[in-house]
Amino acid sequence: MKALDDVSFSIEKGQVVLIVGSSGSGKSTLLNMIGLLDSPTNGNIFIDDINTTTLNDNEISSFRNKKLGFIFQFSNLLSDLSVLENVLLPLQIAGNDLTSEEDAIDLLKAVGLEDQLHKRANKISGGQAQRVAIARGLINKPSIVLADEPTGNLDSVTSQLIVDLMKSMAKKLNQTFVIVTHDRQHFGNVDKVITIKDGKAFQVEEFSTMEITV
Repeated sequence: MKALDDVSFSIEKGQVVLIVGSSGSGKSTLLNMIGLLDSPTNGNIFIDDINTTTLNDNEISSFRNKKLGFIFQFSNLLSDLSVLENVLLPLQIAGNDLTSEEDAIDLLKAVGLEDQLHKRANKISGGQAQRVAIARGLINKPSIVLADEPTGNLDSVTSQLIVDLMKSMAKKLNQTFVIVTHDRQHFGNVDKVITIKDGKAFQVEEFSTMEITV
């Protein structure tokens, strides 16, 4: 059985797109394909008009660092580093000198953590840690931010705050978010919902506008 089969869709810049489906349906595999963590045996994945399936390993690593941001179910912050240092990590990995510490501080202000900049990551709440993860995912100004169950480890109230924050950042920054989730109801109005069933894009729903309420 194929993990994914005949899945085809396009995403526009600034859209918030959900990938939904039951456990084992292939939604996380799809996200890994878009994130260049897995390679398809057939087919192509184009990001910013670049056919990523033709890239070699070094080119994939460079492309991923420059073009993609990641947010996971667990924030995966380094506990011995400060909030600000965690956000700056992707810049150090990518060797990006064009984005300054001021940009990181601006992002942390945007997610409401300007008063937590120098606090160690293990001294903040789960919801705050996930907001740090969002800022970290945006620091390299990626073409796409990929989020795998970003609210799965949070209570319902905090989950809704994180959802509203991602939708708000998409609108403010014209930033594209592709989100795997089992909590469809938490996200309300989005631009597109892709339902995966048995490895196939069972249904692709598109909406003309996305309402933002924050």
